[in-house]
Amino acid sequence: MDRTRRMRLAKDVMDRDWADPDLDLDTVAAHAGYSRYHFIRAFKEAYGETPGQYLTHRRIDRAEDLLRTANLSVTEICHLVGFSSVGTFSARFKTWTGLTPSEYRTKHVGRGAALIPGCYAMLWAGGFRPAPGAGEHRNSGEAG
Repeated sequence: MDRTRRMRLAKDVMDRDWADPDLDLDTVAAHAGYSRYHFIRAFKEAYGETPGQYLTHRRIDRAEDLLRTANLSVTEICHLVGFSSVGTFSARFKTWTGLTPSEYRTKHVGRGAALIPGCYAMLWAGGFRPAPGAGEHRNSGEAG
């Protein structure tokens, strides 16, 4: 398989699974058939940015859409687009757009169209993933 095809396969994985917070460099590099360090160099040479930068930009682009259109909190959007830390999400969002998520929403919302209710946006996005171990413990007073 040629190098260009390998890079496309890896990029396709990031385009498909961008919201998965567990998507990591080793997984994507394996799709391309490279070690993680060789993959970073090859991806940057092919696309002009590292795989981490590409994935961050992909997630922030989706967050911009949700901030403009959905009635969800910044925390909910942060988790929906694959970030596990609101602080990291906000910092990277501001670096990319020049605005915090809240500033971005204030600037871009309110120009006529109503926001999509959060429950519909969550349903469309597949909702939140259950926390590790959720559902394994039962309350002693809960019916079995």
